[in-house]
Amino acid sequence: MESEPLVFPVRINRYLAHKGFSTRRGADALITEGLVKINGKVAKLGDKIAETDIVEVSETILAKNALKHRYVAYHKPRGVSTDVQHDSKSITSELPALRGLFPLGRLDKDSHGLIILTNDGRLTERLLHPSRNHEKEYRVLVNKPVTDAFIRHLERGVLIEIYKTKPAKARRTGETIFNITLTEGKKHQIRRMCAAEGYNVEELTRVRIMNIKLGDLKEGAYRNIEGEELISFLKTIGL
Repeated sequence: MESEPLVFPVRINRYLAHKGFSTRRGADALITEGLVKINGKVAKLGDKIAETDIVEVSETILAKNALKHRYVAYHKPRGVSTDVQHDSKSITSELPALRGLFPLGRLDKDSHGLIILTNDGRLTERLLHPSRNHEKEYRVLVNKPVTDAFIRHLERGVLIEIYKTKPAKARRTGETIFNITLTEGKKHQIRRMCAAEGYNVEELTRVRIMNIKLGDLKEGAYRNIEGEELISFLKTIGL
């Protein structure tokens, strides 16, 4: 993948190389084979694109490209850190098979649930930047009954210290259990939101990141993200 920023308009082969689909020479081959479209029309060698143009690459090529990298869904247990560099009990110390991968985002030690690990550096900014607004869903057990008013407050945004959280999706799923979907990730955000409303979090589980679901993955277990699930995930973040 080329590291220098793109200046539009830019030749289609350089754009594809910058996005990590192939080298420039490989991009020329994809274009010649009719596997690239610009705004719905088959691209030609030498075409230039503007920043607002929509570039599509054959799903077959997307799948092959993804094989160069590894994407893993991991159920982080409580007590294990996502800080793989500074914590002695981190994901990769617990599972040596995942060494060489890094976690996308964090999940505090007292929480458990879904973490995505990869060796694809392109995902970091695309998934974690605050402007991206990608959904992350959590299941939360609290210390007293969940009320309709509490759910409404979570959905509208809660003042934590001097910051008001963005609107969220929330629903009660049990007497003292609710699910909440956020598009931001302030430190200990859900615990702080609950505390501001007079609730204590007893258990916090991340169950989904975008289209990647925790499902029945047991604590400490992991699975590869692949096939249609991976293609959909990469498309959503623009890869």
